[in-house]
Amino acid sequence: MSDTDHQKRDSAGDRTGDRLRDDRTRGDDGARRQIRDSGTLAGEVLQRVVALLRGEVDLFRAEMDQNVRKAGAALGMIVAGVVILLVSLNVLASALVAAITELGLEAGWAALIVGVVLAIIAAILAKKGTSDLQLASLAPTRTTRNVERDSETVKKAL
Repeated sequence: MSDTDHQKRDSAGDRTGDRLRDDRTRGDDGARRQIRDSGTLAGEVLQRVVALLRGEVDLFRAEMDQNVRKAGAALGMIVAGVVILLVSLNVLASALVAAITELGLEAGWAALIVGVVLAIIAAILAKKGTSDLQLASLAPTRTTRNVERDSETVKKAL
């Protein structure tokens, strides 16, 4: 066999060995790539969960802010109802009693009529304020609904 034949055979063997090494390297690279892809996927999932939680917290804050403002308005109505009641009892009560008495009704009956009318107005305002202040209306319902929906979605995905 000539030197050229030996070189051809050696170079063919080298190419076969190179292919085997390339296949093993590709296998290692594939496993590494798969691990890297899994890590990237887990990172993306974590980022999405964090973003989802941040969104829910932001919604919770906005909803609670809105509910606190609503409660403040309801408390304002209650205070206004009480102030109107007191002012009405002090100023108008005596004036109305005097006017009704001038019409010919006894002062006692006139005072009773005026007192009942003012009490009805105060009760209406106080009832409206307390109904707007109920705890059920202050609960963050949208946030609760979204968290429950997100929880179900995550359970289904797992």
